[in-house]
Amino acid sequence: MRIAVFNYKVVPTNPIGSSYLHMLQGLCREHEFTVFAVEFDNPCPERIRFVRVPVPTRPLALLFVAYHLVAPLAYLWYRLRTGACFDLVQMVESNLSFGDVSDVRFCHRAYLRDRWKEAGAKGLRGWLRWLDHRLHALMEPWTYRRVKRIVVPSQGLKRELEETYPFTRGKITVIYNPVDIERMRPPADFDREAFRTEHGVKPGETVLVFVALGHFERKGLPLVLQALVALRDRPLRLWVVGGEPDLVRSWQMRAEGMGIGDKVHFWGMQRDVRPFLWGADVFVFPSTYETFSFVSFQAAAAGLPLIVTPLYGVEEFMRDGEMGFVVSRTAEGVRAGLERFLALPLQERTRMGRVAQEAVQGFGVGAFVQR
Repeated sequence: MRIAVFNYKVVPTNPIGSSYLHMLQGLCREHEFTVFAVEFDNPCPERIRFVRVPVPTRPLALLFVAYHLVAPLAYLWYRLRTGACFDLVQMVESNLSFGDVSDVRFCHRAYLRDRWKEAGAKGLRGWLRWLDHRLHALMEPWTYRRVKRIVVPSQGLKRELEETYPFTRGKITVIYNPVDIERMRPPADFDREAFRTEHGVKPGETVLVFVALGHFERKGLPLVLQALVALRDRPLRLWVVGGEPDLVRSWQMRAEGMGIGDKVHFWGMQRDVRPFLWGADVFVFPSTYETFSFVSFQAAAAGLPLIVTPLYGVEEFMRDGEMGFVVSRTAEGVRAGLERFLALPLQERTRMGRVAQEAVQGFGVGAFVQR
């Protein structure tokens, strides 16, 4: 088949993009792919064509509008120039006005209806995020009525789409996102203690790790910080991995204003988050809304116990008390989860990490490519 793929960023540091890279690597010997993207790390240039869509990537609302306008023109020009015809057009969510398959990772209408107020985003950044969600929500009915097939990464998102858009029933397929299980496993030569010392950890401290590209409010970072304030007398340290420089600066100031600047370290965007997972003791992620929570699967695959809220995707392997703790999305809930974890002996913490690691074995790359 000749397949046109439309996606903003097909790069390893983007959760959706990394899934597409696995798909392209796994299927490019069977099918002909042409990728229409703003950024693309082509894993197989001799088999996969790349058509750059020249639009700004920030803010997201501008990216959404610009991509809607420019991507179809790039597609038309490419077809006129090369004479190419495609058997299948695949895109992400409602980011394109035409196509056969929509890879849906978020239900924007349901999120605005049920979760937006809880997320607590404020100021200009919050308004721009609302606008991006609103634009997606306006286009969702148009797109999802017209596509032949919708692919989602979790049973939870499937339920939500069918409740929000009943006409989608019968054309939704669940394909779990791929987790590179072996790559996430700590290597035998990783010097954990040296990494911790290098990154400011003192003897006897318990390291929490929080990972997100952005959207720190929705992902629950404020709750983690509030829990740290309540536990300021405990030997805790928080690593925050991810976030653009301006976002990191604002949150650094926020942590300092809360009196816990010495307990929180912001490491910004990392091309490889694995060492931070391998060096931490527990993964903390009290997010408002996730449709798969890829980073939670990565943390489990890295052997970390989890302290998470009830999340789509994670609910399909997570069992409270066995591989971590499921907490309410409040500062008190996060604090209680941390206290439960701190009360555990080292052997039990290690056992929880092993159980989490075993629980995600079925979500590997091979199963994803096959489906």
